[in-house]
This record gives sequence, C-alpha cells and structure tokens, in this order.
Amino acid sequence: MPYSRVRLLIATFLAFAVLHCAASAEDTRRTAIVRAIESCRDSVVNIHGEKYVSDSSDESEDRRVNGMGTGVVIDARGYAVTNFHVVDGVREIEVTLASGRTVAARLISHDRRTDLAVIKINTVDPLPVIQLGTSDDLLIGETVLALGNAFGYEHTVTRGIISALHRNVDVSPTQRYEDLIQTDASINPGNSGGPLLNINGEMIGINVAVRAGAQGIGFAIPVDSVLRIVTGLLSVERIDHTWHGLVCRTCGTGAVIESVHSKSPAESIGMQVGDIVLRVGDKNVTSQLDIERALLGRKAGEIVAVTITREGGEENLSLALAKAKKQKATASERSWEQLGLRLAPAVPSTVQQLQPRYRGGLLVQEVRFGSPASEKGIRPGDILVGLHIWETVKPDNVSYILDQIESDELETVKFYILRGRDTLFGHLTSDTILR
Repeated sequence: MPYSRVRLLIATFLAFAVLHCAASAEDTRRTAIVRAIESCRDSVVNIHGEKYVSDSSDESEDRRVNGMGTGVVIDARGYAVTNFHVVDGVREIEVTLASGRTVAARLISHDRRTDLAVIKINTVDPLPVIQLGTSDDLLIGETVLALGNAFGYEHTVTRGIISALHRNVDVSPTQRYEDLIQTDASINPGNSGGPLLNINGEMIGINVAVRAGAQGIGFAIPVDSVLRIVTGLLSVERIDHTWHGLVCRTCGTGAVIESVHSKSPAESIGMQVGDIVLRVGDKNVTSQLDIERALLGRKAGEIVAVTITREGGEENLSLALAKAKKQKATASERSWEQLGLRLAPAVPSTVQQLQPRYRGGLLVQEVRFGSPASEKGIRPGDILVGLHIWETVKPDNVSYILDQIESDELETVKFYILRGRDTLFGHLTSDTILR
C-alpha cells in the first residue's frame, strides 16, 4: 500500500477516535438532570411587574415594589399557571420567555384560597408546554429540581430531594397552604409559581413558599391539586361562558365520564356515564383539563367532533356547545370586582365605640390597586358605613345598593367611611363601578 494511503487511513482513524471520545464525553455529561432541564426549560417563563403595597411606616402612602415570579406554560396558546400572589395587584404583567424575549400577559382567572392563577401570554407563535407528571406516587428521598426566577436570576436551576409530604403551612395570618410537598431544593423569592420537577423532567408541583430563616426548607403545591384547581380556572364555562355538561376523570386511555349534566349539550347527543372520551376536536384527551383546553375559545353553537369508546367500540359524535347560564355573583365577588374592596362585617360594638350613630359597618380588608375605591383613597382598616342613602352593615347591603345604582341610573354615589373616629366621605361615579 502506498505510504500516502497509509497516512490518510491513520489520520482518518485518529479523527474518528477524537470525535468518538468527544461524543462519549458529552453523553457522559448529559445526565438525567441535564436532560430533564433541557426537556422543560422552554416551557417555563419569568414574570415581572410593579405593584403597590401598603407601607406600614406611613399609612397614607402605598409603596411601589418590583414583583417577580415564575410561570409554567400549560397550553401552547400562551396559557400559563403561576401563584396568585405573584400577579395580584400587578397592573402590567410582563413575561420573559426562555428565548429572552419579553412580552405582555394578562390575568385570566385565579383562586385566592389555593394561591393559584392562570395568565394569558400575548403570543402569536405556539409556546412549548410543560410535561405533566403526577403527585400521587411521590417518594420521600427522590431527586427533584426547581426551576425559576430566583432573586431575579432567570431560569435558575436547583436540585434537592423530597423531604416530606402532606405538610400544612401558615405563611401569613390570611394565607394557609395545605398538603404541600416539602423539599430541600433551594427555593428563593422569585421561584414562586415555577415547577418542581422529577428526574424525568415532569412537573410534580408548583413552588409556592419558603420557611423564613430556615435553609433547605421549601414547599410546593402537588401537581394533582394544581390541575384540579386549574381545570376550574380554565373551564369554558368560566372563561368563554359556554357549556358542555361533562364531568370526567383521568383513566389509562382517556377521560372517563363520571356524570353528564341534565339537559346539557353532552346529554343531547347521547353521551353517558362510563363512556371514555378519547379526542375532542384535534386534541387527544386524558383529563377534564384536556377537554376544557380543546373547547377553549370556541363559540356557543360551534360543533366539535368528539371521539369516545363505549363497550369496546369507538364512536364519533358531534358536540355543539351551548351558552352557559349566567350565575349571579356573590356579594363579596361584586364588592371586589365593582368597587375593588374586600369587605368583612365589623364588630358592631367596636363601630359604636368609634361613632355611636352607626349600627355597624364593613371592615375594609383589602383594596385592589387601580379600582374605584383605590382611586378615591380608601384603604385597609377603614370601615365602610354607607353608600348613597343606605347603610352598609352586611355584605348583602352592598349588592342591593349596586343593583339600585344600576336600576336608578345614578351618575354619582356618595360613600361614607370611618377612619379612626373620623367620618370621611367621597363620591364614586357609576361609569367606574358599573363598567
């Protein structure tokens, strides 16, 4: 063999060996943890925004603070779940994607009790969706990963183990979390709303809280609880005011129907308890959340293809969504949505000690930033004692008054509050509280 040919073969062999070693080294470095983060990183977003909080040192002023947190994309159209406290009171929510691009988002719905919220990211291009796991088979000691906007450092990854399960945690006088996952993975301010992952890159929880002053103790809401709440937050009845009438639970191959509402669209096409829903539109279904996501954004009367199995046979049906019946909001919901006040009955004797001429009132527990009440300077600790010509002793009084404002077409409404022993008053305009 010519000498030049031998040199070429040796060079080729050496080049192949170098590439093989490099590839082997890279494979060794790409551990299960690396692969888990790579598989879900793009579905995690960082949330920023400004909010105003009461300054305990000066009750006459609110202090502007920079809020931050994390969100997890659960639908490619930009729906993401986070903690409600991350976005509560934030006027303009900004989201930074894994690509580094910052876009606007808005609050869609929330559940204050569980501190969960759904936001809608303003995006044209589909976003990557987190891979969901389950929290009913978690093991104490198994490896977990936390991913989030820790102290503003975007997409920070920390590792730890599950330290305990079923923890109940009081984080403030008004907020109690139940049945949490405890972990020693570092969870810091800004991680709230981000995913707790297992070693396979599946989300098993939403990071929610840290124990002040204690290193290595963090908590997450189990993903099964998250999905149960988010299913309600993203239901088409709540978001689009449409109705299908199905109640399902997850099973191995789809979502099995547990009940069908009377006189619902689902009942009208013969869907029955025990049927297994496989597909809705072009989406495969394994849970009630999948059904809501598949129907989200569709109008009443729109016909959607549904595939089910019954007694082993597959059937194709056509489901037409109906307009949901409007449910009357509660007194507390109306106070919050229309006035921007979270109210609770004040102790009558306390009110009368401050001002004997009042029979009672409603204690202002919280004021929504940017609301009619906020713009008029009402603040937590005030006692609402009257609106227009009526007293406000019970929450139902507020609902009655709001109805009267609408029916009588009042342009302005006078309010009366107790602040200490002083009675203060101001005017609300009907166009702000009835819009």
